[in-house]
Amino acid sequence: QVQLVESGGGLVQAGGSLRLSCAASGRTLYAMSWFRQAPGKEREFVAGVNWIAATINYADSVKGRFTISRDNAKNTVYLEMHRLKPEDTAVYYCSTGATMGQGTQVTVSS
Repeated sequence: QVQLVESGGGLVQAGGSLRLSCAASGRTLYAMSWFRQAPGKEREFVAGVNWIAATINYADSVKGRFTISRDNAKNTVYLEMHRLKPEDTAVYYCSTGATMGQGTQVTVSS
């Protein structure tokens, strides 16, 4: 069974950048999605990639600012986030299949 561990969250000023990592163990990844949940809000899709179907999708709110990528050798997926906004503040989760990581907090100050 796959296990996912996120890292890379933190506090950043608006306009700054962060790179989140999602390290997978247990099996090779074929697809991965990032979700986020802000306080008092429902969890929402951020970005997803499927290497079998060769598709990448982003939420409209992050298009042009976030990039999802993968390091095959490390079985790790990244979410590079640029031009961050206070409304990007949330706990970010990576997920594949029915498995979701524990989340990493991203806080963007104005």
